Amino acid sequence: MAYDVPQLLKMTQAQLDELFTKSAPGDIPNGEAQGTAIIGAGSTYTGEIAQLINHFAWQGKVFDGPKGLLKNKILPFGLNAIVAKVYKGPSWLDNKECIVLDYSDTSFVAHWIRDEIRQIEPGLYLGKVYWDKKRLFDFALKF
Repeated sequence: MAYDVPQLLKMTQAQLDELFTKSAPGDIPNGEAQGTAIIGAGSTYTGEIAQLINHFAWQGKVFDGPKGLLKNKILPFGLNAIVAKVYKGPSWLDNKECIVLDYSDTSFVAHWIRDEIRQIEPGLYLGKVYWDKKRLFDFALKF
């Protein structure tokens, strides 16, 4: 089954977790990705919440794969800020390999945040956001 962002916005949390768990990490990405926050997975408001966040707060991530770094595109004008280290490591969800987006040493404002991504389609990654090991929500990155 091929996946796209509109499909991900309709999936339940259990379906997103299953997709993440069965997916391989893929290569560490390089370049700019459009981000979509998936909050309240499977609810009737998930798509609207994603549009609101995308418009006012977070538009995606810009990866520098060779350097193992990324910057988030934030605010309505897409400021590149909030740096994270990027490397492969075990997922907190299932202990299988994933791509870790680690803000602990690179960001004062997001040092307690850890993202994990896995490639679910060519050019499409599914991510999990953690705050001190508590899972917050999912997101998609489309390259």
